[in-house]
Amino acid sequence: MSAPPIAGLLETALYVDDMARSAGFFRDVIGLTVMLETGRLTAFDAGHGGVLLVFARGESTADMVSDRGTVAGHDGRGPLHMAFAIAEQDYDAWRAHLTAADVPLRGEMRWPAGGRSLYFEDPDGHVLEVATPGLWANDGDRP
Repeated sequence: MSAPPIAGLLETALYVDDMARSAGFFRDVIGLTVMLETGRLTAFDAGHGGVLLVFARGESTADMVSDRGTVAGHDGRGPLHMAFAIAEQDYDAWRAHLTAADVPLRGEMRWPAGGRSLYFEDPDGHVLEVATPGLWANDGDRP
């Protein structure tokens, strides 16, 4: 029996040591809009129906049970990775923006299919990426 289809990637989670510092970075430097803020979580609109969940490290390990159901506990350690999709024409503007915000750049890559990636870190050392179309065979229908 084959699996039912997946409609897309809905959420990506990062775990941070200082919620205020990290929320400020994703809001003020990356430019994401806050959708929800609690003591343990800040949820950001990551565009095209995607959500970036930033959790206070260690605050989401237990199951969260309510009268509506249960959210399974989770957490993460070490430098995680995630990428934001950008349009090709915005690549140089992102490089300039990150440089102006004193965000050190970790690397750049030109992919065989023509895409480009720019790597940098958030305040917790997670490796972030902005990437143009042309990395994966299925990314031709995004900006």
